[in-house]
Amino acid sequence: MNEGSIEDCITAVESEIGPIEVVVFNLGAQVGNRSLQDTSDKVLELGWRMSTFALFRTAPTAAVRGNAQQHCHAAAMGGQRRLCQSLNAEYVSKGIHVAHVVIDGSVDAPDTLGEILGAKKFQQLREEKGMGHDGLMLPEKIAETYLHLHQQNRSDWTHELDLRAYSDPAWWNH
Repeated sequence: MNEGSIEDCITAVESEIGPIEVVVFNLGAQVGNRSLQDTSDKVLELGWRMSTFALFRTAPTAAVRGNAQQHCHAAAMGGQRRLCQSLNAEYVSKGIHVAHVVIDGSVDAPDTLGEILGAKKFQQLREEKGMGHDGLMLPEKIAETYLHLHQQNRSDWTHELDLRAYSDPAWWNH
């Protein structure tokens, strides 16, 4: 990503479409499984930098707990969660809604999960858990949740939301 590219994109959208009402940011900062000894300072900082800029934020379970060999990811996502708490404390009184959304499950998305698993394994997972079984999270339903957050009355704004498929146990139960 080039410096200024986000600003250029915002300018283009607002000039071609109109004012932006809400921004949703989702960048995982996943650098793969690696031991702490194999995680350089540069990789750790890069993961943190990629994860800690925006107002409506999406994060995986790593925002609330870490897994083995996921040091960089856990540090970045935990930092993102704390940043949201701090931004909320600073901006809520100014009428700016800051929300942190934990996506605790597999999303039925061929361009992310499908790339990670490969086409064959992704299709097998869809047949076992998705496609009417409601065991994979559906991007359009996640989008509806973000729309609801955006439309909430300020008398009951949500700061943190935890989403998962009904069949997945909560992260604190395993």
